[in-house]
Amino acid sequence: PFPEQVYIINVTWSDLTSQIIYRRYSKFFDLQMQLLDKFPIEGGQKDPKQRIIPFLPGKILFRRSHVRDVAVKRLKPIDEYCRALVRLPPHISQCDEVFRFFEARPEDLNPPKE
Repeated sequence: PFPEQVYIINVTWSDLTSQIIYRRYSKFFDLQMQLLDKFPIEGGQKDPKQRIIPFLPGKILFRRSHVRDVAVKRLKPIDEYCRALVRLPPHISQCDEVFRFFEARPEDLNPPKE
């Protein structure tokens, strides 16, 4: 029922091409769940000390008046999450789910309007 904030991400690939993509927080959360399901050991499900997949703050409920505040507070954790994600071993950082998340989509050509 509330509009979800969109985060703007500048993606630079190994060939040094770059592009701007737009992702909602729910898409970060979806990626996180996919990675934890696909890599249970690296996600710390068997032994929390073995977790290497970065943490992402969970979804929270908030009133409409707090949407922008929550979005701003998530900026740094999302930036840190993305940076940590691409530094993971290649079997995670280069898996299909991560590539699909950071690839440009048709909707990235027409970004969401505020």
